[in-house]
Amino acid sequence: MLIKRPADIAPSEITPRSLFDGRRDFIRAAGLGAGAALLGGVLPVPAHAQTAARGAKLGPLARSAFSTDEKLNDYQDITGYCNFYEFGTDKGDPARNAHRMTTRPWTVSLEGMVQKPKTLAIEDVLRLAPLEERIYRLRCVEAWSMVVPWVGIPMSALLKQVEPLTGAKYVEFVTYHNPKEMPGTLLPVLDWPYVEGLRLDEAMHPLTLLAVGLYGEVLPNQNGAPMRLIVPWKYGFKSAKSIVKIRFTDKEPLSAWTRANGREYGFYSNVNPEVDHPRWSQARERRLGEFTKRKTLMFNGYGDQVASLYTGMDLKKYF
Repeated sequence: MLIKRPADIAPSEITPRSLFDGRRDFIRAAGLGAGAALLGGVLPVPAHAQTAARGAKLGPLARSAFSTDEKLNDYQDITGYCNFYEFGTDKGDPARNAHRMTTRPWTVSLEGMVQKPKTLAIEDVLRLAPLEERIYRLRCVEAWSMVVPWVGIPMSALLKQVEPLTGAKYVEFVTYHNPKEMPGTLLPVLDWPYVEGLRLDEAMHPLTLLAVGLYGEVLPNQNGAPMRLIVPWKYGFKSAKSIVKIRFTDKEPLSAWTRANGREYGFYSNVNPEVDHPRWSQARERRLGEFTKRKTLMFNGYGDQVASLYTGMDLKKYF
């Protein structure tokens, strides 16, 4: 048997801390589940999930034609197991630390290549369109997924407020950055603030959501309060949280993860089972709360709605 010494191990073979902890949590849960079954008991809620406080109700909510009929993950799953590196790289860190973030007052500026740049308060944003609940699949690059009942408005309702110029081809999203409230930003994990981007036609697509809540309630801080992007056919890191600036441009934005490691995190980041992450396969995924893996769907199952956006593109090259 070949035993590798530390000097022989390439960086690409090192398991990220967040992925290791996710596997550790899964193994622990599996063991607890088996014990609970033998004893006839109930699987205990992880300690970090218990910190997720319920928010104020939102409503009334319009019915959405975009929702999946798949089984929802519960509130504790969604709010207790998160990626939000501004609050730490472990999945439980956001639920533990995000209460420090101040979300009122809150404004978002819309600028760049537009006819009418403006700054809107969150209260103004909520009046732009009827709130609707959309049950979307969320697929993360670490090969886990969940089904979330988001509440929000179409992103297009916000973007149309400023009338993009003809030459605008992309939209850049800049997120909140405050080291006093976000302990994760004190670490050089990424080049803060977190930046993401979409093509303009992706941002204006009917599926693209500006989320302000989940489960009919105000969005918890650890899930990106007070407003975040949801692009359900892309990996989760494309859905920028706690947005403070939206800029229209004619150049492809350099997103935070692409800047950090473009070999592993491309600009498009469409869910594609045929394009593996350099360190693991993306062909299968594990739904949070389930033990059996399932086949990853192209465009996360939204191909009928979005495949036409990429006609003629090599999706292995533009990953």
